[in-house]
Amino acid sequence: MNTLKPSERMKIPRTKAKEQSPSERIRNFNEVCFGFDEEMALTEASRCLECKDPLCIKGCPVNIDIKRFIQLITDKKYLEAVNKIREANYLPAICGRVCPQEEQCEKVCILGKKHEPVAIGKLERFVADYEIKTGAFEVPSINSRKNEKVAIVGSGPAGLTCAAELAKMGYQVTIFEALHEVGGVLRYGIPEFRLPRGILDIEVQRIKALGVQIYTNFLIGRTATVDELFDSWGFSAVFLATGAGTPHFMNIPGENLNGVYSANEFLTRVNLMKAYRFPEYDTPIKVGKEVAVVGGGNTAMDAVRTARRLGAEKAYLIYRRSRSEMPARAEEIEHAEEEGVEFLLLTNPTKIIGNEKNEVIAIECKKMELGEPDSSGRRRPIPIPNSEFTLEVQNVIMAIGQSPNPIIQSTTPGLQTAKNGTVMADDSQKTNREGVFAGGDLTRGGATVILAMRDGKVAAKAIHDYIQNKLKKQL
Repeated sequence: MNTLKPSERMKIPRTKAKEQSPSERIRNFNEVCFGFDEEMALTEASRCLECKDPLCIKGCPVNIDIKRFIQLITDKKYLEAVNKIREANYLPAICGRVCPQEEQCEKVCILGKKHEPVAIGKLERFVADYEIKTGAFEVPSINSRKNEKVAIVGSGPAGLTCAAELAKMGYQVTIFEALHEVGGVLRYGIPEFRLPRGILDIEVQRIKALGVQIYTNFLIGRTATVDELFDSWGFSAVFLATGAGTPHFMNIPGENLNGVYSANEFLTRVNLMKAYRFPEYDTPIKVGKEVAVVGGGNTAMDAVRTARRLGAEKAYLIYRRSRSEMPARAEEIEHAEEEGVEFLLLTNPTKIIGNEKNEVIAIECKKMELGEPDSSGRRRPIPIPNSEFTLEVQNVIMAIGQSPNPIIQSTTPGLQTAKNGTVMADDSQKTNREGVFAGGDLTRGGATVILAMRDGKVAAKAIHDYIQNKLKKQL
C-alpha cells in the first residue's frame, strides 16, 4: 500500500535504470539495459498517483491493468503483479523491453503532465524478470479443453499472442513457422542487445506449456496451403500472422553492388544465423570500416548499432527528415548517439558508387529541407539544389520499410489484399475468407510489437466467437 501523499510522490524523481557504458557495449551483444533491482522498482512504483481514471490503461494497446500491477509491486507482491499483466499480455518480459511505452501508456500518464511519467515499461520488465529468476512461473489453469483446432501461421508477436489466448480458452492450437526457429521478428529482427534470446526462448516455452504445438520449417503456401489446413488438417479457423519480410529499396543506381544489404537480410544473418559469432557459426557477414544505414525507424537503429558492434569505425545514419520526425524510439536514438553513430539528418542518398569489382566504395547524398506535410502528417522532404556530397563507405544498409511476402496471398484464392500486398482485415481481424483471420505486420505493413500483439489478442476473441457461433448453428 502506498502511504505517500500525491504531493510527496510528485517530488520523487524518475528512476533511471543502470546500463552498460557505451564504450563497453559497442564491443559486445549483451543487453544494454540492466533493468531495475527491487529497491529501484519500489521507488519507481511509489511515484504512481493511483488515478481514479487511469489513462495509462487506455493508452495500452492490450489494456493491461497498469494501476493494479503497480499497486501490487508497492505491496511487494511481484508474482501477483506479473500475473496481473499476463491476464492481458502473455509476453511481459518481451514487452517490458521492446514496447514503445513512451508513445503509449507513459505518454498519457497523469504524472507526466508536469513531471516525468512513471517508468511503466521498466516496472513490467522488473516483475517479469523477477518471476524468471525465482522460477515461480505457473501455467494458467485451463477450465475446459475444446475439440476445435486453430492454426496460427507465423510465430511472431501476433501469432504467439493469438496462440496463447486461444490455448487459455481450451482450443487445440498449432503454430506453423517457415523458419527453423520460433519468434519471427522478435528473433530475426531485434538484436540481442535489446532482446536477449534467452528471454524469448523462455516466453516461447511458456506458450508451449499451454499445450500449443509448433511446427518449424513449415512454409504455408508451399508445404501446405491455407485451404489444405481446413480440408486436410481439419482446422476450424486460421490466423495469418506472417509479418512483413520483403524489404523496400530506393531504386537508385548502385543498389545491386556487393556490400549493399537490406536491413532484413543484415539483421537476419546476424540475429538468427549468429554471423557475429563467426567462425563458431558459419554465416559470415562482411562489414567495412565505414557503413551507412538509410532510414529513421527502429530497424534502422538496430542495423546501425549492430554495424558498430561488428567493427564499423564510422557508422552513419542517413535520414531524409529531421530528428523530430524520426519514428524510432527516443531511447534507441539516444543509445545510437552514445555509441558513436553519426546522424546525417535532412539527407537522402541519390547513388551508391562501386569499384571495378562491383564493391561499394561510396554513397552520394543530397541535402534536404522540409516542405508542406504529406499523407503521413510529417513535412515532406524537398531536395536542395546543388547540395550533393559523397561519403566513403564499404556497406550500405537499406532500412526504409518492408512489405509482406506474397506466398500466402498468391496461394489462397479470393483472399482480399491491398495494393501494397497487405492482407485486408476488419476491426476484429477477420478477412473476407470465411474462417480466415489476419493481423500484425501482414495487415499493417510494418508496425510495433505491441500493436501486433493487440491484433493477435483481438483475433483470438473473434476466432472464439466465430467457432462458437458456428457450433450453435449446427445444433
